Amino acid sequence: MNRRIWKVCDVNPRLQQVLSSELGISAIFAQLLVNRGIRTPEQAQMFLFGDISSCADSFLMKDMRRAVKRIKKAVEMKENILIYGDYDVDGITSTALLSEIFRYMGAKYETFIPNRLEEGYGLDVNAVKQFSAKGVNLIITVDCGINSAQEISCANDFGIDVIVTDHHEVRGKRPEAYAMINPHQSDCSYPFEQLAGVGVVYKLALALMEGKEDAVNKHLDLVVLGTIADIVPLTGENRILAKNGLKCLRLTQKPGLRALMDVAGVDAEKLNFRHIGFALAPRINAMGRIGSAETALELLMCKDPERASHLAKILDTQNKNRQNIEKKVLEHALEKTRKDLNLENEKIIVLADENWHVGVIGIVASRLTEEYKRPAILISLDGDKGKGSGRGVKGFNLFEAINRAGSHLITFGGHKAACGIRIERDKVDLFRQSLNSAEYFEQDGIIPELTVDFNVPFSYVGPKLINELESLMPYGPGNSEPVFSTNGIIVKNTPRSLGKSGYKFLTKCGNLTYEAITFKKSEFLRPKAGDTINLAYTPSINSWGGYDSIQLNIRDLQVC
Repeated sequence: MNRRIWKVCDVNPRLQQVLSSELGISAIFAQLLVNRGIRTPEQAQMFLFGDISSCADSFLMKDMRRAVKRIKKAVEMKENILIYGDYDVDGITSTALLSEIFRYMGAKYETFIPNRLEEGYGLDVNAVKQFSAKGVNLIITVDCGINSAQEISCANDFGIDVIVTDHHEVRGKRPEAYAMINPHQSDCSYPFEQLAGVGVVYKLALALMEGKEDAVNKHLDLVVLGTIADIVPLTGENRILAKNGLKCLRLTQKPGLRALMDVAGVDAEKLNFRHIGFALAPRINAMGRIGSAETALELLMCKDPERASHLAKILDTQNKNRQNIEKKVLEHALEKTRKDLNLENEKIIVLADENWHVGVIGIVASRLTEEYKRPAILISLDGDKGKGSGRGVKGFNLFEAINRAGSHLITFGGHKAACGIRIERDKVDLFRQSLNSAEYFEQDGIIPELTVDFNVPFSYVGPKLINELESLMPYGPGNSEPVFSTNGIIVKNTPRSLGKSGYKFLTKCGNLTYEAITFKKSEFLRPKAGDTINLAYTPSINSWGGYDSIQLNIRDLQVC
């Protein structure tokens, strides 16, 4: 079994007291806010109760006024505008949002989303040439473009102005675009950097529609889809956009979104962030992975319920196809891991195969990371080259490791938790060996971490605290689901199997007894009746048969 290090957050009694007294919340809930970087009552108020009006002025974004002036001129002069998107949910919703605004403004525009397998990510020179021949005067990128210096230079040569809207960090040469709207620019004064691509487009839309904000906010259903799917930190303005976007999505009248919820079996009134991440977003993403993202865009923009129903069924079918492809690749990758790798010595999994679909290797890398608790990089080979996608584990900087082994790669990019690479086939083994050199690791290798918010006795866990926890939603990067730990718990009965791989058992500590449960494949030893354990868990209320009871969702356990 892979052990994990429990890192219990430091307690700050002074800030606990300040937040608890000012907001009328429990000391434990106050500490949870402190653990999420909140230091003042004002920050806490923003975190818990902030609304759209709390967001910063769009015109604080560098180049915003210049971009707005150019776009309004293009609309007035009936210039041909191209919205150049991306094939993931963030890119597709960004394209749909800007399209809705341009439709409202009466702009003359068209959209283009590249094919993952043919054009790949970002601006494509051939596409620029194609649209130049069609008379396009202005290209607006969404969720891409900040690292497309060569392609933008090509557009400039054709007399096309390019406005970049993006949320990725600049690497290498800065593009010579007409305007670049990206909060990550070093000379940008916008106070929140972590917006998703659709969040950046939302700010542009507000600037274009100054004084008519309601015409933009009616599309927050699109903003929440892209924000949740892109796994940006759910703090600051992202949290505000997500919470308000969820309300908008529950009430949406967009035929495409209603049809998507229908095929996914999601009740709009009960819609939550989990439904977005695990039911709606995968169906949109599937088109970009193994089909045409243009179909997903058409669905989001569709005004005809009958057509929307047809398109939603296509997305649902493609998602099932994606799942089947993913399942086969995962089975093969697991087999290759067992047969070809020595996991005692190889702390980072690197696998390559010419039969793996490039559209699912990132998802499969995530599955391997979950299974083996170590970084994983999968490479899809095509001829003498390959494209790879990797996922990391908490406590290990994958991008730094990739950077050190970068001499074996054609190109690479990413961050500490994920990466993308291009590599020559004959360099794969050298790359694997370089990544797994001893200098990257501590003596015991990579040991995953589990962040524990608070070590508490059972007596602290009750309905009041659990109700308070709902105020922390939505959970995501930067605002993870709270994890508590309690030591010296007695396992009262033999754990009962649950589903394919989970189990549940009763726990006792002092005079209190709660049910502990996990639905996942056991990542730790299954305890025996009578064992004393330390338990890391997230408490929740389980409503069943007309009764409410406290349930402990297991995150990890240690047998004493």
